[in-house]
Amino acid sequence: MTLDIHNSPSSRFDPTTLKRNPKSGRTLFGLIMTGVAGLFMVLAIVPLFLILSYVIIQGIGQLQPRIFTELPPPPLVEGGGFGNAILGTILMVGIGALISVPVGVMAAIYLSEFSNGKIAEWTRFATNVLSGVPSIIVGVFAYAVFVLTTKSYSAWAGGFALAVLMLPIIIRTTDEALKLVPQEVRQASVGLGANDYQTVLRVVLPAAVPAIITGVTLAVARAAGETAPLLFTALFTQFWPNWKEFLMEPTASLSVLAYNFAIVPFENQRELAFAAAFILVLLVLLTSIISRLATARRTY
Repeated sequence: MTLDIHNSPSSRFDPTTLKRNPKSGRTLFGLIMTGVAGLFMVLAIVPLFLILSYVIIQGIGQLQPRIFTELPPPPLVEGGGFGNAILGTILMVGIGALISVPVGVMAAIYLSEFSNGKIAEWTRFATNVLSGVPSIIVGVFAYAVFVLTTKSYSAWAGGFALAVLMLPIIIRTTDEALKLVPQEVRQASVGLGANDYQTVLRVVLPAAVPAIITGVTLAVARAAGETAPLLFTALFTQFWPNWKEFLMEPTASLSVLAYNFAIVPFENQRELAFAAAFILVLLVLLTSIISRLATARRTY
């Protein structure tokens, strides 16, 4: 039996049929849908661009060295700054990170590497629900747990509220990062004689570190811009954080300062509100750049 290559299906294939026909219905439909998608992308970006432009225009002119070192001024008094709010924001976000990062990472390791079945399913469901809880509800919860217990608004109460907000973000991103590590890597580690804990701590976790850092920076960026939970927990003050009382007194933050000063009729305080908003935007931009640099290095 011989094969007739001249009459085979491949010999009858016409390469010109692969050329794109600009008049075909499929091509026209694709072009229309691409245009619609591009239009909606522009509609989504325009508000963000307008908000950032307005904040930058209003706030960049107020940037002076004194705003980082001085206290908020009284109404109608020129000068002053919000150094206490910057320090308070760093303190409360730092407290929140110290609580949420180890808890969130360990919880994600348990979910991804050691848990299975209903426990992991229900835990992931609870994490998703927690991530959708409004921040003001988290503030009320932190008020009931921390402020009513200690009888005082404080930086610790604010940090606790921010930790609750950061926790689901860290768990979800770490869980997803660990899932992205190829299963063959785990099998190779076990094949070389490592046990489960050695495989997780020395092989899987280091490979997922860039993505975990991304999740942590995103959580920090969200926590730094939250206002509602701090109104119930840290409140606000015109003074520096009180180290003698171990931060167990009302503490200033950038987001609450911007909220308070933006609604007053005094021009000097409204200018500081825009400067505080500009600093918050810079903080979010900085954390985004850090996350980009961290994810640029891929182990696998």
